[in-house]
Amino acid sequence: MQKIIIGFFSFAVAFTACKTAQIQKENIDNILPIRGFCIAAPPPRYVDSFVTFINKELAPRQVNTLILRVDFNYQYTSHPELRDSIALSKEDVKKIVAACKANHIRVIPQVNLLGHQSWASHTTNLLKIYPEFDETPQVLMPVKYVWPNADNLYCKSYCPLHPGVHAIVFALMDEICDVFETDAFHAGMDEVFYLGDDKCPRCGGKNKAELFAGEVKTIRDHLATSKRELWIWGDRLLDGKTSGIGMWEGSYNNTYPAIDLIPKDVLICDWHYERADKTPVYFAMKGFRVVTCPWRNPAIAISQLKDMQKFRNESTKEMKPNFQGMVQTVWSGAPQFLKGFYEDKKDTTSGGKTPWGCFRGLYKEIGKL
Repeated sequence: MQKIIIGFFSFAVAFTACKTAQIQKENIDNILPIRGFCIAAPPPRYVDSFVTFINKELAPRQVNTLILRVDFNYQYTSHPELRDSIALSKEDVKKIVAACKANHIRVIPQVNLLGHQSWASHTTNLLKIYPEFDETPQVLMPVKYVWPNADNLYCKSYCPLHPGVHAIVFALMDEICDVFETDAFHAGMDEVFYLGDDKCPRCGGKNKAELFAGEVKTIRDHLATSKRELWIWGDRLLDGKTSGIGMWEGSYNNTYPAIDLIPKDVLICDWHYERADKTPVYFAMKGFRVVTCPWRNPAIAISQLKDMQKFRNESTKEMKPNFQGMVQTVWSGAPQFLKGFYEDKKDTTSGGKTPWGCFRGLYKEIGKL
């Protein structure tokens, strides 16, 4: 009889703990539906360390969304010519997928589309292998990159109207979404400075907002055929001049009217790193779901979190679902982040602000919710 009582008591304790955890999860999901983390996909030899990070750091903090910037760090079979020389195998990816599934984390791969087809003095794989897709072939890559420069070169773009580009881009999208077993894809599309160039034989002189919106819709419509949704960064949809937020977090080349031309089911990742700008309200009032994305300033991230709570709490029932939550961004590689995180390294060049410090601070605050 005593064993039965002890057994029943143990079951009751376990059941209560499970029920409490379920209630806590339901509560945090109602308060902050998306609790995200965005980072470059790890190199192959760091996959096991990254899986440990998912299990021991992301999951306990109730992160439920992982955006992985994959780009060409995968052994594509549809276009093997576009692989990085060292790239993730299918088996590597499945380790990450398994960890995310076990921890109820939605994984969303990113491949930079339209812009960010170069960095510093080097073109990335798409334009390196297919230079005919270059929006500005007359702009030569410098031996030593400096900003500002006479060509206004930040990153190259592909021409969205080139007849051959989408067959390749779609193949990459489909393959990376399939291997990650995901229902969403992040296309990047931030900081597009080259678009509708006057010397482009296809899109020269065309309306830049319509070109940008057309590319968003083209990508979105392809994903929709597989019931997948599109995520993008939001900066090209903001008027950088009128708002005063500048040419990086907003557009100076007149792409911002595209906000009224793209499908409303695109999710917007609204990034601001040095101020808690209230632009989520703008996106939400335009009918978009939006997440706020900090980087390395914990105080700003916490202010943005409080804003997101306030927006959700004080909105109409129609608007509230548009304020979806927070995504911590990391703009170094995974190895650098993991080293900084576990060693709690300081960055004297930024006044001590680091992405790992921001991640800790933001999710400590989220834990209080």
